[in-house]
Amino acid sequence: MKLVVDSGSTKTDWGFFNTEYDLKAIKTQGINPCHQSIDAIRTIINSELISNASADDINSVTELFYYGAGCATPSICAQMAGILKEFFPDAAIAVDSDMLGAARALCGHAEGVACVLGTGSNSCMYNGVEIVDQVPSLGYILGDEGSGAALGRRFIGDCLKRQMPDAVSKEFMERYSLDKDIIIENVYRQPLPNRYIAGFVPFIHEKRTVPEVHKMLIQCFSEFFTRNVINYHKPWLPVHFVGSLAGIFADELKETADSLGMTIGKIMASPMSGLVEYYCQQS
Repeated sequence: MKLVVDSGSTKTDWGFFNTEYDLKAIKTQGINPCHQSIDAIRTIINSELISNASADDINSVTELFYYGAGCATPSICAQMAGILKEFFPDAAIAVDSDMLGAARALCGHAEGVACVLGTGSNSCMYNGVEIVDQVPSLGYILGDEGSGAALGRRFIGDCLKRQMPDAVSKEFMERYSLDKDIIIENVYRQPLPNRYIAGFVPFIHEKRTVPEVHKMLIQCFSEFFTRNVINYHKPWLPVHFVGSLAGIFADELKETADSLGMTIGKIMASPMSGLVEYYCQQS
């Protein structure tokens, strides 16, 4: 039994499989070793994965491939592998970045530009085996252009700075029982502010045809392309996307790409099916 894991800051998908036709999937909350303690990660795995998976599936795992947000350095990958080893002691465990997982899911064994758009954002140039070039994401404070956190941050700011129509701002504040002080408290004083501000994406999606919101979306996605994708200098390659945000804003992504002379390739809401196919083809 193989177990492939796609972990972001908001949710984690765990897929148990022998072939691509017998996938058993379990969803838990997000895991990011940069923002969560070892004990917090242990608690998530124990209470949300182990308690919901069958003992047979857990004990049958011989290979575990973990692709996670925050797994960007050898030390963090080793730390995450150590935590996983506590729950899967007999499995061979490989931990890599969520970006490599996205590239393998989207491109398989072919060259391509792979991008992640979820709570955070990232991109890379992939040669069919490994990542060969990568503009750094830099996280939700310095980067993450086009991400849920970036859209939420921009939309909240636009509402408070009176850039959005009054009716939209008023409906937003009332629906989520917000005011400026509540927003400041959650963004600047509470943990995981990126997850908090990305949580308003459903409202943004609902209002995506409002001209001011549509303009904001195109500007945010244009920033993602111009500050990341263009820097790979291979405009003839299709640009592939994975992530919850990419799935729901596919039309806006295509509109933005067209305006910049780029071509969109695959768009996947989740990389799980692509990763399962990748490892089944390897076998």
